[in-house]
Formats: sequence, C-alpha cells, structure tokens
Amino acid sequence: MRDLISLKEEVSADLEKTTSLAALESLKNKYFGRKAGILTKLFEELPKLSLEEKREVGGVLNRLRGELMILWDQKFELLQAEELDREAHFDLTLPGKKVERGHLHILSQVNKKIREIFLGLNFSTVLGPEVETEYYNFDALNIPPNHPARDMWDTLWLATEPKKLLRTHTSPVQVHYMKEHEPPFAIIVPGRVFRFEATDATHEVNFHQFEGLMIGADVNLANFKFVIQQFFDKFFNKKVKMRIRPSFFPFTEPSVEIDIQLPGTERWLEVMGAGMVHPHVLEEVGYNPNKVQGFAFGGGLERLAMIKYNIPDIRYFYSGDLRFIKQF
Repeated sequence: MRDLISLKEEVSADLEKTTSLAALESLKNKYFGRKAGILTKLFEELPKLSLEEKREVGGVLNRLRGELMILWDQKFELLQAEELDREAHFDLTLPGKKVERGHLHILSQVNKKIREIFLGLNFSTVLGPEVETEYYNFDALNIPPNHPARDMWDTLWLATEPKKLLRTHTSPVQVHYMKEHEPPFAIIVPGRVFRFEATDATHEVNFHQFEGLMIGADVNLANFKFVIQQFFDKFFNKKVKMRIRPSFFPFTEPSVEIDIQLPGTERWLEVMGAGMVHPHVLEEVGYNPNKVQGFAFGGGLERLAMIKYNIPDIRYFYSGDLRFIKQF
C-alpha cells in the first residue's frame, strides 16, 4: 500500500514536468502500457494475493488508476491547448529556415549533360538491359568464341542462367536497336556495364559507358570527326585538341582510338574507341553493307568526369562520402 501511495506521487511529479504531447504519450506508455506499464504489472500481481488482500489492494489499484488517468487527461488537454495557441500565433510572414536540399550525383549530372549535347546533335537516347545473352554481348558484335573478353576472368557470368552475363559494354543495345529499326538514324546509349576488374584508381567492377551509333547511306568517319569534336567542345566548354589514331575492335573496320590533350598540359589521354561498323555486324542485323554504313563509338562516363572535374580516383564516385558528393 505504501508503494501505491509513492507511485501516485511519482506519476504526479512526472506529469508536472512534462511539457510536450510526445513526452506525455511516452509517460502514458510507461505507466499504463498494456505490456510493460508499471500499473499493468501491479494488476498482474493480484492473483498471488489472498482473497482479502485482493479485495483491499484491487480496490485501491482501480481507484489509483482512475485518479491517474484523470490527471493524465487534464495534462493532455492543457498541452493540446498550448500547442494550438502556438499554432494560432505562428507568423506566416517570417522568413523560412534554410534547409539543405539534395541534388543529383555527379555521375547523374554528367550523364544528363552528355544526353543533352547529343540531343542537340540530333541523336536519340536509347537504353537496354544490363543482363545480356552471350549472343548480343559477343556473337552479334563479331567477337569470336576464342576472344579474351569471353574469358571468365573478364566477364561476370550468371551461374543461375547459362549463356547470360552482366554486359561488359553498352554495344549490345546497338544490336537490339538495329534489329528493330531501319536506317537512317543516330542514337546515343548511356548505361552501366560490368567487368571483373581489380579495383584501383582508374578501374572499377561496375562503371558507366556511353555508346553512339549513326547509320545511313553515306555516313563516314568525317561525319564522326565533326560530331565528336562538337561533343568534346561542348562538354568541356572550350575548344578541345583531339587526335585520331588507328586501332582494332572486332565490331568496327576500320577502327580508331580518340585521344584528347589534357587541359593546361602537353599530355594526351585515350578517352574513346570508335570506327566504321563492321560489315559482319551489319549483315547480322539484316542490313546490306553495300547500301548502308555508319560509325560507332564508345567512351567511359567516369573518365570524362574525372578529366573535367580533376577527380584523381574513380572509387570516389561510389564511396558515398558526402564530403566528395557535396562538391558537385
């Protein structure tokens, strides 16, 4: 009985100190909660008492609970009235508080910029699946079965689905598109790709590419040179010095590499592979290589972002470090 008297005093003191509806609700759970409430536990102790004790203590407990609920209700009405009064006197003309807003990740910003530039050059944006078949990723692009790219140490194959893999480049989307559309057309294909790479400052297991493809009756490398020079100039917001040198890719013939001179230096850096679409690829999608031709190109989105914003390590893009993200 002494414990019950002290409990009433404890509850009264807690109610006196409570200044918010949230705190009041927490107090209610503490004393009246169905599972862990202090009063609830006291009622659970009644079966252990004798019949006479049950009558005496049970009656006191019921009266105590009723009195405490009245005190709680009174406090609730008081705090609710105070809150409504504060809202009624809120000055809507006061300046708002500065709230930090989110923004697009730097890779999303660069992706958006690339799309906008090529849209201005009359290229449509096309997307495709990240899980591909061996046919679209290799066979249709004139990559033979003995090519190193098919080795398990370069490609992430799916154990659950034979002949399926995580695409190693965005070029399969070109094949999908050509099988469903007739020339002439010009498309840009941005997207994520996957390679079984050792991660370091310039390599990641997953990264982003953007592919370009233009097919028509008389499309040639001179057209490509104009398009890609326009792209670089607009992307870096200044005239970019570019050079084209011979190379080899199974899906283009002839093939070239594109280098640009790094800003403020004499250094050259390879940023893109390109070439005229191989006749075998055109035949595979149902085109006549004697009537249509075109160029294809592909580059790394992260690499261009690293050059433009002077970012030294590709791993920063995927670190989730707000100190890096907030800079852009």
